[in-house]
Amino acid sequence: MSGPQVIEISSSISLGLLGLGMLFTLVRILRGPTLADRILGLDTLTVLGLATIAVFAARTGLYLYIDIAVSLALVGFVSTAAFARYLLSRGQP
Repeated sequence: MSGPQVIEISSSISLGLLGLGMLFTLVRILRGPTLADRILGLDTLTVLGLATIAVFAARTGLYLYIDIAVSLALVGFVSTAAFARYLLSRGQP
């Protein structure tokens, strides 16, 4: 088995598992009983999106996608911090 074949097989498996994780995360977001659960689900979805972009970059060899992943990580961090601050201002756990 050559190197490109290994990358193709492992990235296919990785993308499938990441897609499954995103599906479970979407179910958690929709069923989450509290707003904090939904915020945590959105943060998890952001991390899974980052991982998907990284696997896609490794699969295609276009590492320009890593810049997109870094930008998404920064936006995800800021949005999670903003949601947490919103929850604190409401006074609810």
